[in-house]
Amino acid sequence: MIPTLQWTDEGVRFLDQTRLPLEEIYVTANSYQDVAEVIVTMVVRGAPAIGVAAAMGLALGVKNSSAAGVPALAAEFDTMCRALAATRPTAVNLFWAIERMKRLFAEVSQRSGATVALVREALIAEAQRMYDEDIAACRRMGDYGAPLLPRQGGVLTHCNAGALATCGYGTALGVIRSAVDQGHDLHVFADETRPFLQGARLTAWELMHDHIPTTVLCDNMAASLMRQGKIQAVVVGADRIAANGDVANKIGTYGVAVLAKEHGIPFYVAAPWSTIDLRTASGEAIPIEQRPAREVTHHAGKQLTPDGVGIENPAFDVTPAKYVTAIITERGVLRPPYEESLQGLAGVLEER
Repeated sequence: MIPTLQWTDEGVRFLDQTRLPLEEIYVTANSYQDVAEVIVTMVVRGAPAIGVAAAMGLALGVKNSSAAGVPALAAEFDTMCRALAATRPTAVNLFWAIERMKRLFAEVSQRSGATVALVREALIAEAQRMYDEDIAACRRMGDYGAPLLPRQGGVLTHCNAGALATCGYGTALGVIRSAVDQGHDLHVFADETRPFLQGARLTAWELMHDHIPTTVLCDNMAASLMRQGKIQAVVVGADRIAANGDVANKIGTYGVAVLAKEHGIPFYVAAPWSTIDLRTASGEAIPIEQRPAREVTHHAGKQLTPDGVGIENPAFDVTPAKYVTAIITERGVLRPPYEESLQGLAGVLEER
C-alpha cells in the first residue's frame, strides 16, 4: 500500500505529492503548524487524507504542548483546531475530523482525575484509529462499487481519488482496484486535471504502480473518447456531498458528468460517509476554495500567460445530483432520489 501519511515518534510523515511522479520524497511535520502548512501546500491532498492529517496534527499539537494542566491545554487546543480548520474550506472531512477530536477532548477532560497525559494518549489513539478506519472504509467501498463497473472496457476518472487521496487503497481508484482484483478487464482513462495535474501526476503514477493499464488524457479529450465508445463508466471521488446529492469535487468534474449524461454513460461517485454533509442542503451552499493564480499562470516555474491577465482558479466545482448515477460509500450504494436515500441511511446509522 502507498504510504500517504503515517504517525511516527518524530511527527507525522507525509509522502510529498507535489514531487510526484518523478521523485518519491517524504517530509515530516514536527508540529501542528507544520501539518497545516502541508495541507495548504497540497503536500497531502484528497478529502479523506486531509481529515486524518488534521486529526494527527491535533494529536501532535497536544503531544508537543507544555501546558501545566487540562484547562490550559484546552485553550491551546482551541487555537490548534482553528488553525487547521482554516487550511482548506471545501473538504468536509477536515471539519468532521476536527469535530471528532474536539468531542473526544471534551469527553476525556471531563473525566474524574483527567490529566494532560491522559488527554494526549486518547487523542493520539483516536487519530491512529481514524487512519485504520479510513483504509477499512476504502476497501469496503471497493467491494460495494466493483460490481457497478463493466466486466471489460474503459473507465474514466478525474483528479486523484486513490491511495494518495486517502490513508491507503482509495475511493474511486479503490473501486477500480477491487474490480480488477475480481477479474474485470479494465483500462483507465485519467484526465490530466488541470491546472494542478493530479490525474497526470498522481493517478497515472499509482495505477502504473499497481500495473493497471492507464492512459492520460488532456481534460478536453473526454467527449471525443466517449463518442468513440471507448469509455463505459466514469468514477470519481468527492470532497463534499450535500443532503440532496449534489457533489463538490475537483474542478472539471461537472463537465465530465454532463458529457457522461449526454453519452448514456453511468457516472459514479465514491466517497466515505464522512464526506456526506447532511447539514448542507444543496451544492449552492458548499464553499468553493479559490487557489493561487500562480497555479494557472506558471508551470514547473515557467510563466505561461501574459503579465496582468485575469485568472480564475477555483479548486472545485459542483455536480448536480441529477447527473450522478449512484453514490458509493462504505455503508452501501445509494441511488436517487438522494434526499431519501441519504437521510434513510443516516437514520439507520443513528438507530444503531
